[in-house]
Amino acid sequence: MGNLLYLIAVILIIAWAVGFLGYHAGGLIHILLVIAIIAILLRVIRGAA
Repeated sequence: MGNLLYLIAVILIIAWAVGFLGYHAGGLIHILLVIAIIAILLRVIRGAA
């Protein structure tokens, strides 16, 4: 489950980068970035515990 969460976070970061550099889709791209960062933080916290 942890690997899946990490994979989703990486995909969201890539999608955000492509969207940010390619076009402006309003706040949707930034929401994806926030979700990706939260997923990475959860993985780091769970991995350390």
